[in-house]
Amino acid sequence: MNTILIIINIAVLLLLILGLFIMQKKHVSFSKRVFTALGLGIIFGFIIHLVYGTTHEVTAKSIGWFNVVGTGYMKLLQMVVMPLVFISIVGAFTKLKLTKNIGKISVLVIGILLGTTAISAAIGIGSALGFGLDGIHLDEGDAEKARNAQLVERVAGVENMTMPQQILELIPSNPFHDLTGARPTSTIAVVIFAAFIGIAFLGVKRKNPEHADFFAKIIDAFYSVIMRVVTMVLRLTPYGVLAIITKVTATSDYEAIAKLGKFVIASYVALILMFIVHLLLIMFAKLSPVNYVKKAMPTLTFAFTSRSSAGTLPLTIKTQTKDFGVSEGIANFAGSFGLTIGQNGCAGIYPAMLAVMVAPAAGINPTSPTFILTLILAVAISSFGVAGVGGGATFAALIVLSVMNLPVAIVGLLISVEPLIDMGRTALNVSGAMTAGVLTGKATGEIEKEVYNQPDVVEAQ
Repeated sequence: MNTILIIINIAVLLLLILGLFIMQKKHVSFSKRVFTALGLGIIFGFIIHLVYGTTHEVTAKSIGWFNVVGTGYMKLLQMVVMPLVFISIVGAFTKLKLTKNIGKISVLVIGILLGTTAISAAIGIGSALGFGLDGIHLDEGDAEKARNAQLVERVAGVENMTMPQQILELIPSNPFHDLTGARPTSTIAVVIFAAFIGIAFLGVKRKNPEHADFFAKIIDAFYSVIMRVVTMVLRLTPYGVLAIITKVTATSDYEAIAKLGKFVIASYVALILMFIVHLLLIMFAKLSPVNYVKKAMPTLTFAFTSRSSAGTLPLTIKTQTKDFGVSEGIANFAGSFGLTIGQNGCAGIYPAMLAVMVAPAAGINPTSPTFILTLILAVAISSFGVAGVGGGATFAALIVLSVMNLPVAIVGLLISVEPLIDMGRTALNVSGAMTAGVLTGKATGEIEKEVYNQPDVVEAQ
């Protein structure tokens, strides 16, 4: 009987995928297809949850098959991340798009990422204080105990990590190893390696232009092929969103979410306020925040459902270049650095809120100006090297709490609502990276305003 029900669920998902495919054939816009997939996934997943629950065999095995679409799409995106970052950065040098402004671009991108993370920390502190969040009276069940046992091991490797050590983690010692994405900071390491290759190319171009021209042609050929692969994968976005959000809504623990509802609400209030800050920065740069929202929303929707900044990177770069008119070099720098530096949601708001919640348990007044300023500084500095995948926020929280000499057990006590909050945090991370790219492009004159001002999202061709 269960087998028949599983087959029915799979058939329903296939029918929904067929519906999205028909929409594509009728040339329905990319944005509308993504939002349709989001809505259908929420409804379908919630029905599965109501009928079977989260632990039923039918739910588990159905989700296992849904993962072929959802997780499969995520893996395809992750497959192109490293080749895309490497070839795009090197290509920016061969096309002379970064030569004059590389130093300025790097400083601006990193400065904006860190600056917005400091602002997000302040907003997180304000939200935690405003909602009167208290970490002392949180319940610790079996899942929370197991989670905290795992965190003990991670703390041992985190609490003794100094700022110089965090910086050293960004530098590649084996670029081929980093091209596999083996380390949390592999993406930044690949950016640095590609920048060295680009600078070396400029030196060769002065001394041996024939070899440089030959190398540039090879890079251009590789770039064309990689971008074609990216385009092929991005066409699958609505189907990936459908499967991923179905899994999320079908397997979420709504009772636990209700118990920690105050924390969830406070978190999303802080996330929304920080997103408004992004829009204000866009507006101060004399660009339309309405166009930003409209064009960024499909990418932010995928980041929300996937909970992976790294998996969203191809979409992040596509949105900046094709929809916002940002140059390829800046888009890749902002997108890549945004994966492990200055994540506004995971490395900014979340650690700051947790620190405020547990400060009373350590005998610290969380409203003290000294504590608040120290916490904001600790969050900004500690935001180096946070992995752009699910779990990055946990790592960031452990670093900040350890630096501030605060108890880390609270991280494990929030495990039941972690996926729900991580969705919003990831979307904010991606928005922060795109905001850094747009603002840097505006400051350096490497943004095409006519492209930015076009009202429609560019389709993957």
